[in-house]
Amino acid sequence: MTEHEHDNHEDHEDGYTGPATLLVEETELEVEVELRGHFQPIDGYYHWYGRVKANERLSTLAGGRKKPAEIRTPEGSAKGEVSDPDPWDRYRLTGTSTPPFTVPTTLDQVEA
Repeated sequence: MTEHEHDNHEDHEDGYTGPATLLVEETELEVEVELRGHFQPIDGYYHWYGRVKANERLSTLAGGRKKPAEIRTPEGSAKGEVSDPDPWDRYRLTGTSTPPFTVPTTLDQVEA
């Protein structure tokens, strides 16, 4: 396998960066997110994760605690969890299974 093939296929992470709607405790928040994900063959699930840009309303709602959440992007929606704010007050966002962004289903889509 060439280095180019390795870069494009084995270590490829899917993702989305941009505006999103986050639903936490029945409150809709317009946020900016950076999300990534990958299929984990060990457990057979797709894991997605990322950070929500610092948002005062989210900080107030979550209060530094884990909260169930739903995230909607222009590419899709998914249920997950917000948790673990970093020192810059960016909350971690995680989920398992169908992500809130488009995932290539063939290697042809990865190379496009």
